[in-house]
Amino acid sequence: MKRKQGIEKAGGKLGVLIPGLGGAVSTTFMAGVEAVRSGISAPIGSLTQLGTIRLGKRFEGRVPAIKDLVPLAELEDLVFGGWDIYPDNCYEAAIKAGVLNRDDLQGVEPFLKELRPWPGVFKREFVKNLSGTHVKPKGPHLELVESLREDIDSFKREHGISRCVMIWCASTEVYVEPGEVHSSLSKFEKGLKENDPAISPSMIYAYAALRSGVPFINGAPNLTVDIPAMTELASKQQVPITGKDFKTGQTLMKTVLAPGLKARMLGLTGWYSTNILGNRDGLVLDDEGSFKTKEQSKLSALETILQPDVYPKLYSDFKHKVVISYYPPRGDQKEGWDAIDIFGWLGYPMQIKVNFLCRDSILAAPVVLDLVLFMDLAQRAAMSGIQEWLSFYFKSPQCAPNLYPEHDLFIQLTKLKNTLRYLMGEEQITHLGLDYYYET
Repeated sequence: MKRKQGIEKAGGKLGVLIPGLGGAVSTTFMAGVEAVRSGISAPIGSLTQLGTIRLGKRFEGRVPAIKDLVPLAELEDLVFGGWDIYPDNCYEAAIKAGVLNRDDLQGVEPFLKELRPWPGVFKREFVKNLSGTHVKPKGPHLELVESLREDIDSFKREHGISRCVMIWCASTEVYVEPGEVHSSLSKFEKGLKENDPAISPSMIYAYAALRSGVPFINGAPNLTVDIPAMTELASKQQVPITGKDFKTGQTLMKTVLAPGLKARMLGLTGWYSTNILGNRDGLVLDDEGSFKTKEQSKLSALETILQPDVYPKLYSDFKHKVVISYYPPRGDQKEGWDAIDIFGWLGYPMQIKVNFLCRDSILAAPVVLDLVLFMDLAQRAAMSGIQEWLSFYFKSPQCAPNLYPEHDLFIQLTKLKNTLRYLMGEEQITHLGLDYYYET
């Protein structure tokens, strides 16, 4: 299966639209991009900027950089804009977030000071521990949609932007079960007209983006584009969607370790995970409703990777516990501690301890960059709807309704790279390798 056709060039400016412009992840991402553009730093952690991809046979030695193989937008062409419920410019917001120190921010200070958020859509019932002061006037859902679309149009006109991508970097909303209003586009649009309370701010942003022909990425565990109404709209508008919940710290470790246990047929009796963090995300997750949304996202990976229905003797009865504690002194320097109880030959117990002292926004920033560039590529390659090949970046990857999501990090990376090979007309790599030794 080959394809090397129909990918539009990445010409012109690419607008990056961010709900949550003044948050820790967003300001760290934008400061980092500007630092790389200015030659101050390197894009550590970014697959699009530093990653390579093998092509053909191993002896051929064809290992180009990913950005040299596929036509990605250049960092110099990225223009940032977005919304926030607090009015601080992005330099002030970055200082308050406390991820980057003042010395590192000094080189990008003028750039960040020029970035000011537009008033955001805010409904406190969806984020109970925040009280926004820079918000759009309360009004019908459809008025909010139109206001967002006007912001997008004005942004494009002002900066001469040819295309945009929207990426949700705002807070985790309270847990919402999919309901009737989410079940089809017609019912969702009826709900918009009737101001249905089950339509969240993130859904309003996503609807405005898709109606404007803008790809949407969900970086939080909210129920947003993973509903039939949004997948139908994305298909209708021929726009890509993907999500959800950036895979950064503890869950990243789980999707590395769990495949290893399964590969060696080692059993699991329990996996206890606790997190302490003190940034705005921690404050939001201190609310029971928002925590439940995050908990569902963090719990999903192990069950899917380990397949207890396929391997009942190893994984049918393991206990999985996730705790997130808001601890202000820690700031963005999150600590994720895992106590893992496993068993091996003849059932003998063993333990693994992992203490990951990570920086959430430092891990998330390159994920944001890669997703923006890959989603822009998907749009130019006419790949509409769910982009499962980007599962590599998410805790709860979105996939077709008749499939289970793939959580194994290494399978996810193979899926991503094989998609790039396919787009560029290169052979898929299966790693079979028998043809090096036998005629196949």
